[in-house]
Amino acid sequence: MPFGATLLAEGGVRFRLWAPALEKADLLLHGAGEGGTPRVHAATAMQQGWFECTVPDAAAGSLYQWRVADGLVVPDPASRFNPQGVHGPSCVVDPCGFAWDGDWRGRPWAEAVVYEMHVGTFTPEGTYASAESRLEGLARTGITAVELMPLSDFPGEFGWGYDGVLPFAPHAPYGDPEALKHFIQAAHRHGLMVFLDVVYNHFGPDGNYLGAYAPQFFSEVHKNPWGNSLNFDRDGSDTVRDFFVQNALYWLQEYRFDGLRLDAIHAIVDDSALDVIDELAQRVRNGIPDRHVHLVLENEDNGHHRLPSAGRYDAQWNDDFHHVMHVVLTGEDAGYYQDYGDRPVAMLARSLVNGFLWEGAERSPQGARQELQQAPAQPLGAMVNFLNNHDQSGNRAFGERMVEMVPPGSVPVATALALLTPATPMLFAGEEFGARTPFLYFADWKGDLRDAVTEGRLRDFGHFAQRANGETGEPPAPCERSTFEASRLDWTFAASDSGQAVRGFVTRVLDARRTWLVPRQARLMTGSHETHMLGERTFVLRWRYLGGEAIELQANMQDAPWAANQPSPWSPLADAETVFAVGAAGTAVWAPWSARWTWGREN
Repeated sequence: MPFGATLLAEGGVRFRLWAPALEKADLLLHGAGEGGTPRVHAATAMQQGWFECTVPDAAAGSLYQWRVADGLVVPDPASRFNPQGVHGPSCVVDPCGFAWDGDWRGRPWAEAVVYEMHVGTFTPEGTYASAESRLEGLARTGITAVELMPLSDFPGEFGWGYDGVLPFAPHAPYGDPEALKHFIQAAHRHGLMVFLDVVYNHFGPDGNYLGAYAPQFFSEVHKNPWGNSLNFDRDGSDTVRDFFVQNALYWLQEYRFDGLRLDAIHAIVDDSALDVIDELAQRVRNGIPDRHVHLVLENEDNGHHRLPSAGRYDAQWNDDFHHVMHVVLTGEDAGYYQDYGDRPVAMLARSLVNGFLWEGAERSPQGARQELQQAPAQPLGAMVNFLNNHDQSGNRAFGERMVEMVPPGSVPVATALALLTPATPMLFAGEEFGARTPFLYFADWKGDLRDAVTEGRLRDFGHFAQRANGETGEPPAPCERSTFEASRLDWTFAASDSGQAVRGFVTRVLDARRTWLVPRQARLMTGSHETHMLGERTFVLRWRYLGGEAIELQANMQDAPWAANQPSPWSPLADAETVFAVGAAGTAVWAPWSARWTWGREN
């Protein structure tokens, strides 16, 4: 890796820093001087803003910092580990010191059932080591991929991870690099892929020292919601681009992650002929040809030109499915849910055969798109569908999960509709056992930043500033440890009769998915699926496959039963077999909140 500290074959460590704003830089090696005073090594100025220093007696475990302009002492921006936090010294790590198994080649995307996990709240201990004990249960449930929320080191002990400032250093309170590698290897031994959520659209506001010695990291012309955009298309951008592309390769090669989820790419502005998002995909595909590696996007605009037909990205999060399902189940249509308030069940059916509902368009201050533009049909396997994720709970003042907001009888059919379609399903940690613990916004900010974030969250909650049951009150303070602790999963509930019943249901749904959908995924057609409304809240649809096969879904999305007195627009399926059923859909009277999946052949 061209950035950071490199152990040399002959012994010692070479340290490199890109600091184009400096004329000189010094490396401070801790633990080598008398009385704890760090030993100073003058770095050599190289071409194009690089500084380099080789220290023969440095080794894995050595702690070091850089001294830059005006005596400011900073961590290595490419630090592999910062055990004392983002303001402390960096640690030299041996990238080849872990004994990996040699036979893991990943799993194809068609088998992906994703499980989003925040390491700090997943277990009482909040560490990689403690999370390992739960991996076998996830695999037995039918989950095939664990997606970790961002690990790049951020200030304080707890937070979501989206304000990281050291992109190569896994957050120290969760465990050291070896513990993370051990977690990934344990997951692989259970047949689980591990993905990582990465943030390439901004740095966090605390602990980011780049402006003092490498201001070229930041764009002078582009902005995003979190401040200055990163510079991917002006002077100095070649090195900035390489920093983030190398970061992607680092996680995939050095830690053997099976994939990356790129956060909020709509906030990355790059006017280059080959933008950094496409360059990253090309270099990952070329650099790791011998195993399955998956790249997933989040794009609020629903831009779809990078999806599988282009061979760059495997999938993209589909907020449209979540939003329209939320409106169907709760009736709440304020904020960004406004786009889904007109005949929401019909829109839900369309999302199940089309993927995205809307694309492009600027949003109003209230959250709705200013102009609704219908999206074309997408390859459904490239859609990541979910009922819950960190944003959709954390954007609410009280962090409720969907199960807390909907009619109790609707939960099984909503869960099945999220898991048993040709789209790629994702569960949020705890959803597999019906967790009711909230997932709140929490961040361990200090001082003025703490006050500003607290005030900003209260101001921005808007229509989400009350509980799902209509009660109002003071939301939990985002920077209090109690808010973080309240978001931890309750594993005693998971072991209860209620928790086990939900887990059993999810397992049966995923069994049906593995049996009926996964083997046919490669033959799924795009643009040939159809849906038909039988009533205002009842519909039938067909997913079509090459060779004349089809899966038909019938659904009643309301509290009331429905008399099936309208015929399906299609001929009955030949050789029909029931795939799965929730309630008594497909009979003379469809039960409330019911659905039935049927496989067969079209004549």
